[in-house]
Parts: sequence; structure tokens; C-alpha cells
Amino acid sequence: MPETILETGHPAKRRIMAVMASSVILAVALVAAVNLAIPTLAASDLRPTQAQILWIVDAYVIVFACLLVPAGAAGDRFGRKGVLLTGLAVFAAGCLAAALAPDVGTLIAARAVSGAGAAMVMPASLAVTVGAYPPGERGQAVAAWTAATGAAGVLGNLGGGLVMQYLPWRALFGVPVLLAAVLAVLVALLVPRAERHPATLDLPGTALLTAASVALLAGIIEGPEAGWGSGLVLGSFGAAAVLFAIFVTHQLRAQAPLLDPRLFKAARLRAGTLGVAVTFFGLFAMFFVNARYLQDVKGFSPLLTGVAIVPLTIPMIVVSRRSARFASRPAVQAGLVGIVAGLTLLSFADAAMPYPVYAVGLLVMGAAMGLCLPVLSHEIMAALPRERSGLGSGLNSATRELGSAVGVAVMGTVAATHGMAAGYRVVAAVVLAGALLLPRSLRTGARESA
Repeated sequence: MPETILETGHPAKRRIMAVMASSVILAVALVAAVNLAIPTLAASDLRPTQAQILWIVDAYVIVFACLLVPAGAAGDRFGRKGVLLTGLAVFAAGCLAAALAPDVGTLIAARAVSGAGAAMVMPASLAVTVGAYPPGERGQAVAAWTAATGAAGVLGNLGGGLVMQYLPWRALFGVPVLLAAVLAVLVALLVPRAERHPATLDLPGTALLTAASVALLAGIIEGPEAGWGSGLVLGSFGAAAVLFAIFVTHQLRAQAPLLDPRLFKAARLRAGTLGVAVTFFGLFAMFFVNARYLQDVKGFSPLLTGVAIVPLTIPMIVVSRRSARFASRPAVQAGLVGIVAGLTLLSFADAAMPYPVYAVGLLVMGAAMGLCLPVLSHEIMAALPRERSGLGSGLNSATRELGSAVGVAVMGTVAATHGMAAGYRVVAAVVLAGALLLPRSLRTGARESA
């Protein structure tokens, strides 16, 4: 794409924006949609354990997060349109493998492949969006793209609920294959080729960051079942600390680092990445708990559970479109305080809480996220030069997904350690220990189901 288009925008910018928003919605929505399938997956013929269920969710998210920055750099080097098309193809291949998975291990591996494809889609979509709009309109374009990523979680709940209500769980991974194919055709027809910038892919840095992140999540996820003092858990946390230290050392010495730690000397970049990570930690932790609460406690169907999360979307979209009118610091401060207020209200949810009260917490969270997220994303992009927009969009997206992955892992672990499932395990263990008349096969099966 010629330099003039970067300066004046593209005549088909609105259509390009629609395709880019749809692409990123598809990539992000699959994270939330899978949460609604957890009760069905737990009862399926695959018989996943609690830890395996968390890996089914997080295998996608952690690969997604760790490859976002190198995928952004790959877009700068090889062209964002090509990387976007490749990402959609890899995403579709992973989803197809997940839909046909014969066992839990294959399903988890397929989810990781889909995450790799999503990692190529997300930063390329933001970079293409920024390039399609003239400089004076890029702040609004970033806000619209940000609103799409925020709404994607809610749309994933809604779409996932619709699929789970009427189709088998495998359709949850089959439907995205068709959607990715349609989007690939639209990208090929509408998106112009952009100029390329020299960028070196830091493969050792990528491997170190991925390994460190997987080790950290392994410790969090396996803790309830293996024991927090077990060698597996302590070894995972120790390996994560060592690998993160090696990663930082490597980045400081590398000629073309994946993510130069010195970039974070810029206050705007520090504030943006930290704020985005914390916000998505809260959002996806809430999505994980919401799916279990509404289905297991309130007795909602999967479809009704998806519809019940819609109040989060409306204020998010409305407020995000107007967030550019507010000063950056007050907008971020007010937004983060609002998220805390919404989560605090939701923390009182129990079987007796009326849904309208629960919905108020969602409305507060949605408005707060719409206020601060566009500002935080814009701060990240503005802190880097234009020729590093791929890196900036990758970093912006990586902080979102890392926050999401840790949020799911932490809340899943809390639920397994302190929630109803843990209480049921204790009670079941006591009862089954005294049930000497039961055959051993029945006692074993009951323990595993608990």
C-alpha cells in the first residue's frame, strides 16, 4: 500500500473496519464461548478432569498471548494482509481438529493451534485498521476496534450459548471454521497490501516467553489437584521465575529483541499495558465464573446464559465511542474504579440474588471498560513510532490475552480449591469412605466424578 494511503486513509475504510472488527471478534469470542461448554464437556465422553478443563480454555489463550508480539512483528516484515490470511487459515485448521478430537489431549493441542492462528489475526487487524484511516481519525478507529474486542467476549457468550442450546459441543468448534473461511475471502477482496518494514523475528525470545507463561499457568492450574506443596507445582513456579529472568536478560542483549524491556521506560506504555492486563484479568475471570454461576446455581440454559451477559455490551459500546472526549488520566482512573465496583457487586451473587441486581453489576463493568480501554490501547500505540505499529498492536493484544489467561486460571483454581466442587469432594470422600458395601468400581467412579 503506498505511503499516500497511510496519510490520507483508504476509500473503503469502513468496509475494511467491518471486516477487521469481525476477524478480531471471531478470535476473541471463542475464548468466552468455550466457557459455556464447560458443563457439557465435563459430562462428555472425553471425561476431562478439572485441570484438563482449565487447559482446554487456557491452551488457546496462552499460545494466543505469547505469539501476539512476534505475529505483530511478522506483519511488519512480511505484510499484514498475508499474515492475516495465514492466521485465519491456521485458526480454521485448529478449530476443525478440535471439532473432530477423539480425546482430551488432541482437543487441547488443537486449541493451541487455533490460538496460534488467532495470534496472527489480532495484531494484523489493528495495524490494517490504523493504516486504513487518516491520522486525524485514527484515535476513533482504535476506539472502534477496541469496542469490538471488548464486545467479542459478550458475543462469544451469546453465540456459544446459541450453539450449545441446539447443537453438540463439537459444533462450537465447527462453526468458526465456516466463519473464518468467509472472512478470508473478504480480506482477500477488500484489504490492500501495505508497505513492509524491516523486522527481525526473535524466535528464542518467543520460545522463552511461551515456556515461562506455560510454566506459570501450570503451577496455578495443577495446584488444587497436585497440591500446592507438590514437586510439580513448586517446580512449575520455579521454572517460570527462571525462564522469565532468562527472557529479560536475553531481551536486553538481543540485537532485535521480541520485546525490549527498555521500552517500558515510557510511562504511557507502562500504564497502558498494566491497565489493559488488569482489566482483562477481571473481565475473563468474570466470564468463567458467570458461566458456572448462571448454569449451575441459577439453572439457566446455555442460551439464556449467553443472553444474560448482554448488559455488559451495550454500555461498553456506547461509552467507548465517546471515550476520546475525556482526558486520559481521569478516564482511566474512573474506568478502573468502576470495574472494581462492578466486580464487588457481582461478588455478592448467590442463588437468591435476582437477575436484575446481577445485571446492574454487568452494566457498571461495561460502562467502566468502555471508558478506560480505548484510552489505554491508544496510549500503547501512541508510545511507539508508526513503523512499529505491528509491535504496538501485538503488545496491546498480548497484555489482554495474558490477563485473560491468568484470570481464567486463577478463578478456576479458586473455584476448585474453595468453591462448591471442593466442598463436594470433601463430603463425597467422607461418605464414600464409609460406604463399605459399595463395590470398589462404583466407589472409584464416584470419586472421579466428584
